[in-house]
Amino acid sequence: MTYDSSKYDVVIVGSGLGGLVTAVTLAKEGMRVCVLEKSNQFGGNLQTFARHKKLFDTGVHYIGGLGEGQNLYQYFSYLGIMEHLDVERMPTVFDRITFGDQEAIFPIAQGYSAFVDYLLQYFPNERKALQQYVDDLDYVCHAFPLYYVEDGDGYKTDVLHRSVKAYLSDLTTDEKLRAVLVGNNFLYAGEDDKTPFYVHALALNSYLLGAYRCSRGGSQISKALVRELRRLGGVAFKREEVESITMEAGKIGHVNTSSGKQFFGDLFVMNIDPKRALTLVGREYFRKPFFDRVQQLPVTTSACSVHIVLKPGCIPYEASNLYYHDSMESVWQAARYSLKDWPSMFMLSMTADPDNPAYADTVTLLSYMHFEDVTPWVNTYNTVIKPASRGEDYDRFKSHRADLLIKKAEKYISRLTEAIAHIHVSTPLSYRDYIGMHKGNLYGHVKDVEDPLKTFISPKTKVENLFLTGHGIYMHGILGVTVGAIATCAEIVGKSTLLRKIRGSQGEG
Repeated sequence: MTYDSSKYDVVIVGSGLGGLVTAVTLAKEGMRVCVLEKSNQFGGNLQTFARHKKLFDTGVHYIGGLGEGQNLYQYFSYLGIMEHLDVERMPTVFDRITFGDQEAIFPIAQGYSAFVDYLLQYFPNERKALQQYVDDLDYVCHAFPLYYVEDGDGYKTDVLHRSVKAYLSDLTTDEKLRAVLVGNNFLYAGEDDKTPFYVHALALNSYLLGAYRCSRGGSQISKALVRELRRLGGVAFKREEVESITMEAGKIGHVNTSSGKQFFGDLFVMNIDPKRALTLVGREYFRKPFFDRVQQLPVTTSACSVHIVLKPGCIPYEASNLYYHDSMESVWQAARYSLKDWPSMFMLSMTADPDNPAYADTVTLLSYMHFEDVTPWVNTYNTVIKPASRGEDYDRFKSHRADLLIKKAEKYISRLTEAIAHIHVSTPLSYRDYIGMHKGNLYGHVKDVEDPLKTFISPKTKVENLFLTGHGIYMHGILGVTVGAIATCAEIVGKSTLLRKIRGSQGEG
């Protein structure tokens, strides 16, 4: 089935994971689907880039739940891409947690039993707490039916009103264990009393089920989805930024792109920042309290990424990630650092040299960075499509921040500085310009345990033919965004029928 009309059953604005999962799902339901992407590459946070013949991921460094029969495996099998992905299971200890005020490096292992057993070596009196912790992760995730590809009404509200810190304070009196259990909270930008425990559980549990790396980068997921969409008769266009929307009788009639084209549809799905989506449609088409609430929601902070190309044969390859924090206390407020303390944390990951797998060929260092840190250059814009220089001051700023991160990381990678061949640095401006998220935020709106429902945005809007998807709508991460896209599609085609098809597709690839 192919078609050339500019009128479609569904027009999807934005080709991040949420948009592509929505596109393939609706195309499988027989709809004529068109995806519009503003950038030179499909995929949003799945994008990769090459420097000096080395591949770097923009946002996806590892994925959970890809073991046969697990949640993401089921979703990707239904979407027709699982068999096309080149992924490798990470070692049993896939994350390591360390603190500047501690000598030990604490292991985070995949598999509930292994998770408990490895940490018992450091916390021999905490078996009951550790077992309770994994039981609670499982319970909370089951409170969100779509997480486990289950039917059900939304989520159980009893899991919404407890913060991560309050939960862990009740779980154990061991302050060190509490800090270890939130040591990889960069995965969800956790903040002590503000972040709900359900956010922690949804973000971490899939990695405990099974942690995987994309051997050829995260962009293979978006490429596989675009291929599947086209196989099903859908179309996807790059360099088509939606600049305005034309409304007709209270509904969207068509969208207008930067190239001067118009794309008509019966339904429209916005896979862009929800603040931007509502503004494009127009304030007058939404209830004022809803529009204002979305516009005023604070977003999670952004990041600084230092991508390092190494000289061959210098740094032994370590397959597990390392999360560093200055202290056990600072782990609780890492996303609220002060400038004088930066970087108070970092995540470190490596890739193996294919010609000499015992050694690493790249290192990536990630740390939080507030959008306010790049205020002097906020009015600059730089992408592949619209290249521009931000000036020498910006280059010096990036170089200084990279030096600070590398200096801290060198405690864990001996002679790192000597092994560096090339360095490339991304800031919140890079995430804003390439991904299109408000202030370059990592994970959408801040989830606040004091008002948990405030950040829930329904995929179905008051505009009859407008739907929303993406990490600003449901949850972030590969699994969270995939589940959110299925929730969006369920509003269009019906949830029970769709879930039966997803469960029935397991193993069919």
